[in-house]
Amino acid sequence: MRLLCSVLAVMTSALAAADFPAPDALPANPAFPDPLVMQDGTKVTTKEDWVTKRAPELRALFAHYMYGTRPGILKPTEGKVIREDKAALGGKATLREVEVSCGLDAPVHLLVVIPNHREKPAACFLGMNFGGNYRLLPDPQIQLPKAWAREKPSEESRGKEVDTWAIEQSIDRGYAVATFSSADVVPDDKTLAEEALKKFRPSGSTERGPDDTATIMAWSWGFSRMLDYLLTVPEIDGKRVAVVGHSRNGKTALLAAAMDERIALAIPSQAGCGGTAPSRMLPELAKPGANGRPTAETVPVINGSFPHWFDGNFKAFNQAIDKLPFDQHELIALCAPRPVLLSCADEDLWANPNGQFANLHAAAPVYALFGEKPALPAERPASGELLNERLGYFIRPGKHSMIKLDWQHWLDYTDKWLK
Repeated sequence: MRLLCSVLAVMTSALAAADFPAPDALPANPAFPDPLVMQDGTKVTTKEDWVTKRAPELRALFAHYMYGTRPGILKPTEGKVIREDKAALGGKATLREVEVSCGLDAPVHLLVVIPNHREKPAACFLGMNFGGNYRLLPDPQIQLPKAWAREKPSEESRGKEVDTWAIEQSIDRGYAVATFSSADVVPDDKTLAEEALKKFRPSGSTERGPDDTATIMAWSWGFSRMLDYLLTVPEIDGKRVAVVGHSRNGKTALLAAAMDERIALAIPSQAGCGGTAPSRMLPELAKPGANGRPTAETVPVINGSFPHWFDGNFKAFNQAIDKLPFDQHELIALCAPRPVLLSCADEDLWANPNGQFANLHAAAPVYALFGEKPALPAERPASGELLNERLGYFIRPGKHSMIKLDWQHWLDYTDKWLK
């Protein structure tokens, strides 16, 4: 599998270096692009052609026109355990804090929690958090963040996100959990991010070029480097690692799974525009509502609010979405035949839950090439109902958040597809 990923990276890099047309020279297509049609119009009819031709082409297109170049390995990944507690969570788990060196200026601080009572290596959730590992558990010894943080680290914030991540619930179900802060890779700040992104530019240029690595791609690269380390942990089954993330971290988790085939399953939560929702959307969703903004987030809105997330080329599509040579259903399709669960909330219209469900239908033909035909209903499932298919969907009552109830259904989904 490592060799396959290396080959895919080389193929994608070579394609990304090809002479792609400028965004304004691309043909307009208001409909969802067909994932089984190559850029030259060739129809893809076999799994082999998808794997060797279309998937590398799509990865290169996403990198060039949206997320920026996928970085290579800056240096071999190494992990150093700086603390271990074999009686964490009342004796249920072993907790480790690990400094993972992967070529950045400072190590990434990875928190790993592994169930003690297991008959074999555990499946593992790998996720990226917003504010630091210390917020996920009320453990007074978990190291406070050394990198930039949106909220100043404080003792009062320890365990503040214990229900958001519900780590003990996963341990009780037999899963390990590994998590790291996005700021350890690139700070989620449009000024600081530009400085950190220089590390990923082989040219050494001070200004980011139109297809240079942008923040979400860099974060997804961080997922892969943390997976490098987890593959060396004997208590974790490296073939059963699921990536999970909420909102911008969900966008990143899906991109990581699309780019790294070692990832077994993806659960992007309420990832919306730039992640699990289509860039092309129904006109009524893009019209300003009573508050003056669209019902669902649009490409020009997200590019204006978070210019560091996507590459320069993507900004060129702000007023020409129909020229995008792909859409987000094809990012989901790049995970085929691996399971993908899109998780939503009724009140989070900004993340476009209906568009997310439509993306599953649009990705399904690729899964069919692999002999997988998820039973997708015509209408999205009712609130609170888990569609437990290889292309899965879950929507619950509530707002834009990650909560313990989400994890209950994610665990049910993972039980089916990873156990």
